[in-house]
Amino acid sequence: MYYQVVSFSHKNCDQAMREQLAFANDEEKKQMLDQLIAFEFVHEAFIISTCNRVEVVLATRDNFSSFHAVLGLMAQKSGMNFYALKSTAKRYDDEDAVHHLFSVVSSLDSLVVGESQITGQVKEAFRLSHDNGTAGRRLNRLISYAVKCAAEVRNTTNISQNPISIASVAVAQVHKILGDNIQGMTGVVVGAGEMGVLAAKHLLRIGCDVILIGRDQQKVEQVAATLGENVKAATMEKLPKYINRYRLLFSATSSPEPVITEALIENETLPRLWFDMAIPRDIADMDLQKLQIFRIDDLRSISKENHALREEQALQAAEIVERYTEEFYAWLRALSIEPVIKQMRQHVNEAIDAEIRRAVKKGFVPGEYEENMRKMATQMFNRFLHDPTQNLRKSSTEKKNANCIEAVKRMFNIDTEHIDFKQYKSDHHTKGYNA
Repeated sequence: MYYQVVSFSHKNCDQAMREQLAFANDEEKKQMLDQLIAFEFVHEAFIISTCNRVEVVLATRDNFSSFHAVLGLMAQKSGMNFYALKSTAKRYDDEDAVHHLFSVVSSLDSLVVGESQITGQVKEAFRLSHDNGTAGRRLNRLISYAVKCAAEVRNTTNISQNPISIASVAVAQVHKILGDNIQGMTGVVVGAGEMGVLAAKHLLRIGCDVILIGRDQQKVEQVAATLGENVKAATMEKLPKYINRYRLLFSATSSPEPVITEALIENETLPRLWFDMAIPRDIADMDLQKLQIFRIDDLRSISKENHALREEQALQAAEIVERYTEEFYAWLRALSIEPVIKQMRQHVNEAIDAEIRRAVKKGFVPGEYEENMRKMATQMFNRFLHDPTQNLRKSSTEKKNANCIEAVKRMFNIDTEHIDFKQYKSDHHTKGYNA
């Protein structure tokens, strides 16, 4: 069994491509997950689809085949050229895949290093696939370790203190442009989800009033009530009114099409600062002289500044990720040897029983001695197997001995493919996971 991640992120493809590849809803994800699992070489899969990345995480029998299957399905879904996707995709296999996922969950691979949202987003992505029946114990082990790694990064470094998100970077940018003049201004926030709420909180923090706009009046009012008296709730029908009255706009909806178009503009003389925080984009391209639009990729330079400020902490966090990657594989190797040893002993016991019965039947051993002979034979084989099994346990923790364990399995005709490893976790598992 192998691990693999096929990645399209802010590091290797632009926003336009990520928009084409993004999954509009959970049903689209489930459809692709079902298609992936239908391949005999794919055990399990889940899909991460956020503003900054679309990644497919897999447990496979064949990484070459699974990589091309992912590219084929992504090309079919997006309408993009297969070879264009292949030249753009970043492929991570086995330990590289584990290290990459741990880095993603720990927010070291984010556009804004240290942002607080990605851990929950990856957990939700796994949960969706688990509930769909397309992810199970193989990826569950991986996610469990990844979340523990992220927790240690947060607890032992300062990288996530004063958590930073795309929303906070956007508000910091508008504050940088307008300075103290921003106090008392009104910011229009379109979208009452997590990103919109974060933008509203940051605007309130720097002294702005907020108009929060969403599709569901009741939901928007409930969210606005939790943010305080300086937040007014409105529905999408009021959007034209407010974008022609106020300069500042922050948009983060899940709409597959732009919700803000040039047709909504009535007052072209109003200077505007707009921030599009959505994938696919919420704000259509438009030619207005006094409009300045910042999209997600436009915030890259700001995120790099934040990364520079956190460089020392990021290095410390990267060391934690490296250690967890090594520990995860050491645990997997140690865990995998226990069913091998158990089946070796089962084979021995079966051989003892068969030979004792044959000896009694042939008259080589009197029937009354059968039990004592069985005990003696068991003790002899236990003594014989003691050093080899201890050496196997020790060897299993070392990466260089992985082929040795596979050779033992072939030699003794042992199959662990369908073993429930959870029953062995108390023997070697130092970090824990929930199956």
